Amino acid sequence: MPGIQAKGDGASGVVSPNDEAPARTAPSARLGWLLALVAAAGIAILAAVIVLVVAVGDHRQPAAAELRPSGIPPSVPTSLADLMGLSPVPVRSAPGFTLTGQLLAMSAFSGKVVILEFMDSHCTDICPLVSAEFVAAYHDLGPLASQVVFAAVNVNPYHATVRDVALFSDEHQLTSIPDWHFFTGPVASLQAVWRGYGIVVQPRGPNADVVHTSSVYFIDPQGQERYLAAPMADYTGAGAAYLPPGQIAAWGRGMALVARSLAA
Repeated sequence: MPGIQAKGDGASGVVSPNDEAPARTAPSARLGWLLALVAAAGIAILAAVIVLVVAVGDHRQPAAAELRPSGIPPSVPTSLADLMGLSPVPVRSAPGFTLTGQLLAMSAFSGKVVILEFMDSHCTDICPLVSAEFVAAYHDLGPLASQVVFAAVNVNPYHATVRDVALFSDEHQLTSIPDWHFFTGPVASLQAVWRGYGIVVQPRGPNADVVHTSSVYFIDPQGQERYLAAPMADYTGAGAAYLPPGQIAAWGRGMALVARSLAA
């Protein structure tokens, strides 16, 4: 088996002085080299931090812009669209119906913008807030109000008479809107309308608020669905639904702006 030879002069196995390790770097030279290396590393880290900050800064503005839902009327500020949960919907003909509340059919509103909500005629929760927003929107519209219909379909099968919807309308000042219509009718007919608009209704008894989808549809003068909003409510410690007056006014403003964009 061959042996392992050390590097040296021939095969003698003796290490030559010329084969020794190079002389050590002087301490002062090594210290200078280390300081230069640290400085270079510091400059590289600082440059990387600057690049990162710039990159983050560059991405902040597009991210903020992306918060605006696409397809919202330009006249509606992004903050207001967010408050309303406003979004465009696929354009389709709004399902027609004929109910007894006002003895009118949806087809009677052709040529006008329709703001349509689904309300509980015995509600003590969010529906009174939406009613206040409707009244605020009517006043915000001014002269254009004559081109806008405010309407609701009853979702309460226990309180479904014309008297029930009339009492609710009077109590919440909805009758101050000249073109206000609160539709009701036989439960089977109401259920068909709920299905047509994707409204889920869960009655809990004659003395309880109905749990239901709270949606506001904006329908253009050609009878096509264009936008959908999602009403909201805050609650007191005692569980009562409320919204600050400023938010009710803002909702009214938003509804009026959407209606104006459709009427134009």
